[in-house]
Amino acid sequence: MTLPTPQPVREWRDVDRTRFREEIVPLGQPALLRGLVRDWPAVQAESIARYLRGFDLSRNCEVLIGSPTSGGRFFYGDDFGVMNFQKRDAALGALVDRLEQAMTEAQPPMLAAQALVLPQVLPGFAAENRLDLVDHDVPPRMWIGTRAVVACHYDTMRNLACVAAGRRRFTLFPPDQVRNLYVGPYEATPAGTPVSLVDFDAPDLARFPLFPQALAAAQLAELEPGDALYIPYMWWHHVRALDGLNVLVNYWWNEAADATLAPLDSFIHGLLALRNLPDEQRAAWRAMFEHFVFRANGDPVAHLPEANRGVLGGMPPAQARMLAAQLGKMLAAKGG
Repeated sequence: MTLPTPQPVREWRDVDRTRFREEIVPLGQPALLRGLVRDWPAVQAESIARYLRGFDLSRNCEVLIGSPTSGGRFFYGDDFGVMNFQKRDAALGALVDRLEQAMTEAQPPMLAAQALVLPQVLPGFAAENRLDLVDHDVPPRMWIGTRAVVACHYDTMRNLACVAAGRRRFTLFPPDQVRNLYVGPYEATPAGTPVSLVDFDAPDLARFPLFPQALAAAQLAELEPGDALYIPYMWWHHVRALDGLNVLVNYWWNEAADATLAPLDSFIHGLLALRNLPDEQRAAWRAMFEHFVFRANGDPVAHLPEANRGVLGGMPPAQARMLAAQLGKMLAAKGG
């Protein structure tokens, strides 16, 4: 079977903060920002390893280490309770040395350090390589490693990923393609977020027959050093590092981060409370969620005076926090 080819992500050039905020983000689509960080000293460096050694690399970081036979894919082992890699602490300098050595090896191990908070781990790098598209209180994070493959996953954040060294290939899927991506367990994950179980290099269509439908809706972006990719909220993305030593810097942010309850918490609670109800009852609650939460029929409380809308309408933050605390006590009592 010939699999569908994802369409290319739309490319943008000469993007500044205003254009990013007013033109790109509102589209709700991935955006490839060509040359956005081409002037970063890290991008301009002749050797990224030598450039990194110009900073204090003494701080420790968590390193993922896997066998050369894994194909670079950080994933589950023989079952969902075991991963195909180990985690060890190492000085960042030792990791850079080992990555540079791995570039000369025919079968290097897979090595990666993920989501290192740069102002804490490598403040000098963060100071020299700055980005004005996001607010300055959003901390940059570094991903550094070999030809690693990160399984398809989502983030409950907006994401701006900037390539400082090496090339990266992203395959992206809109949130509604969750039905075709065959998601693994929420409790045991390779890196903290649920992942698609499909091996993108050799998809098992007998086990995952709807995956071609996901590919038909997918978008593809290949980034060179200096390029950046905007990934909207909860878009699924599979990431492949294409060179021997790769450095990516990303920024996560969410304007709704101060919500009273985290949506993921509500989702898990919904699974526990509603999933096993009889069909008739689940249908009734689905109608309630569609009407009041997702506003499928317009404003559900337009007929009520604003002062009398309570939890069905917008509540003052203090009152919402109080209600959330009461809900937490109720759930704890149920659990006991």
